[in-house]
Amino acid sequence: MTRSRPRRRGARDTIGRMNEGERTSHGRRAAAEPTPGDGAWPAQGSGTAPSAVGGGPVPGAEAAGRSTDSRSRVYGSGEAGQADRGPVPDNSGKRPSGDGRSVPDNSGKRPSGDGRSVPDYSGKRPSGDGRSVPDYSGKRPSGDGRPVPDTASAAPRSGGSGAYGSGRAPSGDGGWASRGADAAPLRNDGSASQGRDAAPPPDGGPPAYGSDFLQLDAGDASGSGKADWLAARLRQAIADGRLAVGSRLPPTRVLAGELRVSRGVVTEAYRRLTEDGHVEGRRRGGTVVVAAPAVPPPASPTGPAGPVDDAVPGTLFVGEPGAEIFDALRAVRARVDFTPGQPDLAAFPRTAWLRAERAVLTGLSAEHLGYGDPRGAPQLRQAVARWLARSRGIRVEPDEVLIVAGTAQALTLLHPVLRAAGIDSVAVEDPGSLGTRQHLVNGALSTPPVPVDDDGVRVDALRATGARAALLTPAHQFPTGVVMSGERRRELLSWAEEGGLIIEDDYDAEHRYDRPPVPALRALLADHVCYAGSVSKLLAPALRTGWLVPPPRYRDALTEAKRFTDLGNAVLPQLVLARLMDSGDLERHLRLLRGRHRRRRDAMIDAITAHLPGATVHGAAAGLHLTVTYTPQVPDSELAAAALARGVKCQPLSWHRQLPGRPGLVLGYAATPPGAIAEGVAALGEALRSLG
Repeated sequence: MTRSRPRRRGARDTIGRMNEGERTSHGRRAAAEPTPGDGAWPAQGSGTAPSAVGGGPVPGAEAAGRSTDSRSRVYGSGEAGQADRGPVPDNSGKRPSGDGRSVPDNSGKRPSGDGRSVPDYSGKRPSGDGRSVPDYSGKRPSGDGRPVPDTASAAPRSGGSGAYGSGRAPSGDGGWASRGADAAPLRNDGSASQGRDAAPPPDGGPPAYGSDFLQLDAGDASGSGKADWLAARLRQAIADGRLAVGSRLPPTRVLAGELRVSRGVVTEAYRRLTEDGHVEGRRRGGTVVVAAPAVPPPASPTGPAGPVDDAVPGTLFVGEPGAEIFDALRAVRARVDFTPGQPDLAAFPRTAWLRAERAVLTGLSAEHLGYGDPRGAPQLRQAVARWLARSRGIRVEPDEVLIVAGTAQALTLLHPVLRAAGIDSVAVEDPGSLGTRQHLVNGALSTPPVPVDDDGVRVDALRATGARAALLTPAHQFPTGVVMSGERRRELLSWAEEGGLIIEDDYDAEHRYDRPPVPALRALLADHVCYAGSVSKLLAPALRTGWLVPPPRYRDALTEAKRFTDLGNAVLPQLVLARLMDSGDLERHLRLLRGRHRRRRDAMIDAITAHLPGATVHGAAAGLHLTVTYTPQVPDSELAAAALARGVKCQPLSWHRQLPGRPGLVLGYAATPPGAIAEGVAALGEALRSLG
């Protein structure tokens, strides 16, 4: 036999040489495992190398495994390292050639037709095109033609998981169901028996199972089949409205597990509903209800409809406003909304809030997710104490602060506390907030009116009422916008020292534009002032977060009232707000709002000057609203109704009065752009001229 000239070997050939019974494809070892006695290599690092014939160990491999030279650590390559010259080929697994060179031992191979030795594929079977492919005689074909392990002949391992057939059993729908130590084996009827860890019921009956979804229980299925029963129950739920259009059905695997039936039962029921057109399978969206049978709408309950449902623009301003008037007014759509007390919700600091929320959730411990202190989260109470000291001149300890759901809840908590202290009357400003007066009346407290002039509430009239408590807005009186003068403050504090209680509603004192800040009354007389504030005008009313700083004698009673009302505000929003306050984001947001609100207030004053030439604007340059009075003797409720008919929403000044006075309107400007402000005021002028 003529032998061709051998190809020159390089380092790549030496390192990449394969052992007997192995091949590589793109750098990977062949899948065929070598057997002992065929020159196979032991595990890496074993320290031995096979012999050429009998597979006995040969010295030298252990030294290669210990070598510090990275070139000598070629596991299973047939090389042994030397201490001084680097790796040399290990020819222990080869046989000598005729010219003295060592060549690979092909004893484990068979000769080919041209004299070359090729691998022996005796463990494989020929394919259709002459190639040898692995023999899958120990496996069965799957549904898509791929061989899968034959679990019938496989022996399970201990522990119920691992190799073929050890921890899985075929389910009723052709899939594979997990059958571990805690899983319930499947019965022949398609349902699942009780797992070995499930405790039997006390009476020895069948185990309790079912789904919270539509309160389904497979035990209710009749002999017709579980798939028929499930499909019928789902159709009924769609027909009676329990599953409305857009509702998502549970995943088949989840529902099958809850009902302890095979997944094929649920899949079949969903298929029938899909064919009926009731549901539709959406990729990554699950199975969704897309159609429902036409059924007559349920009969409306008897009785009068709610005031909000019956509210129409022509009837809102007729008669005395009731407790539901603000809800009805909010439900009416308008082209321009001048509702007072509404902040610019579009300016809510979403980015800063999300950043603070992520920071809070990142460092939040598990105990903060439980029930919190009814007084509020300590972090927010501390942040509020620092905020009040910086912005309102109030020095208060965190333990003196009570976190509430806005000023409305603060007044509700005060009702029983005041009555227990013998106070059944709370004097209010006139004009004054209608909503505040309604809250006091709801607590069975009378509200005698006290007139307000250009210096604030008249203390002499307050003494004349005989009330022992008064609810006031001294920093920016609502709705007139008057700031209480220094002389009037001294008179008021003198009245409080004689045994009176001042409830200070500091609702929008942060919004000032061209005047210096006015300190809160709580900073001057702490023992006789109950201070209330919130973020409703600063951030958004939807947060429902405020604070109450009561006198020491009322602190414990108010804490008890808060505990039995709601156990405290939600903790997560409190922590986020605390971080906004401490990080300076809230103060930056306030500076942004001040510039925006001042421009809108100036735009409203210019529009009033142009379209309501005889009107008078009241109040200081502060807050979120202004009050306008006019000379024509036109009831302000009629003017508000005429404005609403033109698409402009506002409140008549008479809503906030108990005593007679000049007609006027209360106009909010914070939530309206300057262009819309000019348009709305022009409509007010047209309405007033049409009525006059």
